[in-house]
Amino acid sequence: MSQHQSRISLTAETDIQVHGLRLDQAIANLFPEYSRSKLKTWILEGCVSIDGDVCTTPRHKLSGFEKIDIEAIAEVQVEHQAQSIALNIVYEDDDILVINKPTDLVVHPGAGNSQGTMLNALLAHVPTINTVPRAGIVHRLDKDTTGLMVVAKTLGAQTHLVEQLQSRTMSREYEAVVTGTLVAGGLVDEPIGRHQTKRTLMAVRETGKPAVTHYRVMKKFRSHTHLRLKLESGRTHQIRVHMAHIKHPIVGDPAYGGRPRIPKNATEDLLQSLRTFKRQALHAAQLSLFHPVSEEWMTWQAPLPTDIQELLGHLASDTQLHGFDD
Repeated sequence: MSQHQSRISLTAETDIQVHGLRLDQAIANLFPEYSRSKLKTWILEGCVSIDGDVCTTPRHKLSGFEKIDIEAIAEVQVEHQAQSIALNIVYEDDDILVINKPTDLVVHPGAGNSQGTMLNALLAHVPTINTVPRAGIVHRLDKDTTGLMVVAKTLGAQTHLVEQLQSRTMSREYEAVVTGTLVAGGLVDEPIGRHQTKRTLMAVRETGKPAVTHYRVMKKFRSHTHLRLKLESGRTHQIRVHMAHIKHPIVGDPAYGGRPRIPKNATEDLLQSLRTFKRQALHAAQLSLFHPVSEEWMTWQAPLPTDIQELLGHLASDTQLHGFDD
């Protein structure tokens, strides 16, 4: 038994009987199938709108005849099947697995992805992992982000790894190709929360959770930059949101990147590469952690996948052709 996320859309028209009631009281009466605590959490997370305006104040008083909308994500209990799916395992012992995730592999089942995920593969590879919450998955990568992930094979190992994530002793480093030229490294320290209107996306928001991303320049091109990034926190879509926030979105990012930005007089190879790069050019290149049992400090690295290597090659050729000096 595990959980997946399901999109919830609720609408109700109030009447004069809600006059003077607090928002949290009113929606508890309107939607009794959901717990009061869950509904209050949705209010605080910005999932509830009154007449089209988001309200994050549970004690907000209603007047009556308002339209209440809730757009939220709920956890649903489901039974997952084991499936024989090849995994690129770079390390395994009795306690942990380290996997180099390819593109197009969803980590955890969800709406529209009940099978063919890493979790299904883990249940087949390690049948006993079904006793560990989320089949031992302690952190995720987006479907189209490649690279290293650690999975716990026991409950004790999972608890230890989650503690490392929370205390920031686990180190995760990424490589990305971003639009525009950055002349030096830096950091983005901006809170991230659910997007106010696009509920499947994240955004920099004052009411969000703290998020810090460090970055340094690996290679500058004529109109793009190859970055090395390190997470100090692990919010959903963090690197993608932070890079877009500083106006250097990740190449190919379908959600945060906008239209492909083609440099003037680009070579035909680069033109084709940028137009057909359909995923975010983001790769989890290095993972370091304390082993949950031996407490040994361990580090793994995963080379860039072919598509990002080819993109970098086209960027380098275009840059050299135009006489740009890094």
